[in-house]
Amino acid sequence: MTAVDVTPSQRYRDSFPTPVEDFAIEGIDVLDVPLHSAVLPPSELHPGGSGLGYGATREEARTGAMGEMAEMALSLRAHQGVSREEGSYAEMTRRYGRDRVADPRELCLEAGSPYDDDRPLQWLPMTRLRDGETVQVPAELVASAPDDLPGAPPPGGWLTTVITNGQGAAFDADRAVTHALLEVLQRDGNATAFRAMDRGVVVDLDGIADPDARALLDRLDAAGIDVVVKLASTEFGVVDVYAVGCSRDGSEPVPVMATACGEAAHPDRDTAVRKALHEFASARSRKAFMHGPFDVVLPATPPGYLEHWRGGHPPERLVEEDRALQAMLDWTRMGTSALVDLLQDTVLSRRSTVPLSGLPTWRGDDLHAHVVGAVQAAGHDVLVELQPSAGDAVAAKVLATGLEVETMSYGRIGERGVRRLVERSGDPHPPLAAVGGDPGGWARVHLTAAAEERLGGPAWFDRAGADRRVGALYALYREPGRHVVAEVLER
Repeated sequence: MTAVDVTPSQRYRDSFPTPVEDFAIEGIDVLDVPLHSAVLPPSELHPGGSGLGYGATREEARTGAMGEMAEMALSLRAHQGVSREEGSYAEMTRRYGRDRVADPRELCLEAGSPYDDDRPLQWLPMTRLRDGETVQVPAELVASAPDDLPGAPPPGGWLTTVITNGQGAAFDADRAVTHALLEVLQRDGNATAFRAMDRGVVVDLDGIADPDARALLDRLDAAGIDVVVKLASTEFGVVDVYAVGCSRDGSEPVPVMATACGEAAHPDRDTAVRKALHEFASARSRKAFMHGPFDVVLPATPPGYLEHWRGGHPPERLVEEDRALQAMLDWTRMGTSALVDLLQDTVLSRRSTVPLSGLPTWRGDDLHAHVVGAVQAAGHDVLVELQPSAGDAVAAKVLATGLEVETMSYGRIGERGVRRLVERSGDPHPPLAAVGGDPGGWARVHLTAAAEERLGGPAWFDRAGADRRVGALYALYREPGRHVVAEVLER
């Protein structure tokens, strides 16, 4: 093929050693929208990775799977054999200067965790986009998987559990960074606005122009599946939405399919809704594939896939995530009808409506400059680690100072999260954050002195209250690894 004939999915595939094993996942759901799996097996040439992708077409789904695989594989390779500098924040600022070391308090730490400026940490370099300077960042916040951090942790352990937030892949650095930053904004916007904290703000899709979104809405309706798009945030001029729903007759063959969710963040409302709807539709099959029994997975995969996977991939079960596994097992046992009932007051709630026409739209030609500029203009630094492949693909890991993530699962919260929880009105539940004196046994939020001054005092987060609020919905936040539930159920 000539260069112009090479598809994006093939460009990703050609960026890695062979073989890359990829296949369509078909037949799990009555909807059967495109869903694709891609796996780069570990070898001496590459540490490997895997991904699942979706889209309006098979090529979109295959490209998405290859892109997600690239994010994992290139992050793993980028951190193999890399020396991590050791030192406390106080020591690092003496070595490099305060402006060249990221303050962990600005990167959303776990409330109540034992952190101070003298705690020993390990550090990796990132690039600050506003000036191109190298900034030292705690390694566990640069990493995207536990395997990105080979070797021993610092003496006091890692600051928090490693998560995959802020990853992107493309064929040039700007697009990879933009993709990763939009994921950061997506997670920040919905950190305390959906799942167990769902505000029930429904987007009226009347007038949606995107033809793929309209076609998918028609397919969902014809298949007897109710879907609702909800609004999380429009901060930074970015439309942060998510799509949820389930069948009208409770016919999901695997109960977890009823918890399908599609998330998206983009400055253009139609683009965001299109992505959220397609991710929702594919998530029905994805959740059944990931967490359903082997007799559901086997017919949807090529001959030999399960045997090969089970032989080469031991259950991805971290001690910290036993709670996620137990929650998913509980859902499996309760059945579809009971699971849908569990979601009615949160995930499936409808309390207010906003018109799609009232949300931001954008038709520019430089998405990177637009999104990065909006974040920087609001006073947040964008930090980047680029992870090139041997071919055209490049991945990026992005952090943005002050943006929120994993508040309800790991208790990670900063100034913005405190403000949103304190200001949340019309919520019948007890408050989860407070400013001033300790309400009684709550966890102190790690904030800079400037942040505490802006808030009006020290801030506190009710971690026990957050755990109660999440309750049986924990598997909406953290899922066990691929096929781990089936492995447990077969024992």
